[in-house]
Amino acid sequence: MSKVTSSSISQAKKHFLSDKVSHFTESVIREMTRQAMLHGAVNLAQGFPDFSAPAEVKAAARAAIDTDVNQYAITWGAKSLRNAIARQMGVWQGIAVDPEKEVTVCCGSTEAMISTLLAVCNAGDEVVIFEPFYENYGPDSVLSGARPRFVKLRPPSDGRHEWTFDENELRAAFDEHTKAIIVNTPNNPTGKVFTRAELELIRDLCIEFDVLAITDEIYEHILYDGTQHVSIASLDGMRERTVTINGMSKTYSVTGWRVGWAVAPEKITNAIRKVHDFLTVGAPAPLQEAGAAALSLPDEYYAKLAEGYRARRDRLIPALEQAEFKCFRPRGAYYVMTDISAFNFPDDISFTKYLVKEIGIAAVPGSSFYHHPRDGAQQVRFAFCKRMETLDAAAEKLGQLRKI
Repeated sequence: MSKVTSSSISQAKKHFLSDKVSHFTESVIREMTRQAMLHGAVNLAQGFPDFSAPAEVKAAARAAIDTDVNQYAITWGAKSLRNAIARQMGVWQGIAVDPEKEVTVCCGSTEAMISTLLAVCNAGDEVVIFEPFYENYGPDSVLSGARPRFVKLRPPSDGRHEWTFDENELRAAFDEHTKAIIVNTPNNPTGKVFTRAELELIRDLCIEFDVLAITDEIYEHILYDGTQHVSIASLDGMRERTVTINGMSKTYSVTGWRVGWAVAPEKITNAIRKVHDFLTVGAPAPLQEAGAAALSLPDEYYAKLAEGYRARRDRLIPALEQAEFKCFRPRGAYYVMTDISAFNFPDDISFTKYLVKEIGIAAVPGSSFYHHPRDGAQQVRFAFCKRMETLDAAAEKLGQLRKI
C-alpha cells in the first residue's frame, strides 16, 4: 500500500474555482449599500424604495399567508399570477399571451434573465449588450457560456438631449455568432427610453441575423415628460423571437419579494422552465398571489407612481446641479447618471469612497456599468426612489461638498 505524503497531495491539488468567475466581481451596487450602512450614509446607491408598498398588495400577501398559501406553487408560476401577467400584457402592450404555455414566474427578474440566457445560449454564442448596462448582464452572459459584445450608449451632448447609439456600431456587433441582444428600456442606469424607431432598427437586425431579443422592462411604468414605453415584442416580426422580462419589484415597491417573470414563445418558454425548475424551483407562493392582486390595481395607481417619481427626480437633480454635478436627465426609471469631472478626482471609485465616508451619501461608481472601467471613470449614478425627506437630507449633505 503506497503512502500518501503531503508533498504528493500538494502536487495533486486541483484548481477548484470555475474560470467563469474570474471574469467579473461581486455586485458593486450592493457593496455600496453595505458601505452606506457602515458609515451611516444616505443610501442613493441601490435602487430600492425606502417607503411603503401599496396597502392593497401587502394585504393580499397577508391574506394568502393567513389562508395557508404556504406550499410550493406550480413550478412555473401560480395560475392566478400567470393569468394576470397575460391579461396585462394585452392591456398595456397589445400582446396576446397564453398564460399556460408562454409565462414563467421566477425569483425576480434577475433570475428570469439568467434562466433565459442559460436556456438559449451555447458556448461560442455572443450576446449584444448596450453599455452602460445593468451590472448583471455581463456576468449572466459569461455564466451561460456566451461572450458579451458591447455597444456604447453615448450621453447627451452637442445639442442631443438623449443617450444615443451609433447605428453602424450596432450593426457591426451582429454576425453569425450572435444569439441574442439584451434591451433594457426604460434603462438602468441611464434613464434612457428607447424610441419606437430605435427598437425598429433593432428589430430589423434581429430578423436579418436571426437573433433573439431579450428585453428587461422592469421600469415600464416609470416614465416622464410624455415618454411612451414600447415593448419590442409588440413590433411586427418580433413576437416569436422575443423574451420579455418583468417583475413586481420596481412598480410595486417590493424589491425584496423576488417575484418576476419571463414571457416567451412556447418552445423558448419550455427551455426557460427547465432551467428555472432546477435553479430555484419556484418563487414564493403567497407573494405570487399578492402579485396577481398588484396587477389588478387601477390605472390611477400607475399614473400616481410615475408622477411621484417625477417629483423626486425634480427634487434631486437641482441639488446635484448646485453641487456641480453634470446631470443627464432621465426620461424613465429612477436613476440619474452624472458627470463628476468638475470635482477633479482621479476616478469614480475614489470619488464615491470620499462621498460615502466624508459627505455621508452612497452612490454607485459609473465604471461598474461598463466593460472597460475607464469608460465610466468620471460618472456616478444616484437613485431617487426615496422619500422626499431622504432626498432633502442628501441635498443638505451635498451642500458640504460644494464648500470643499
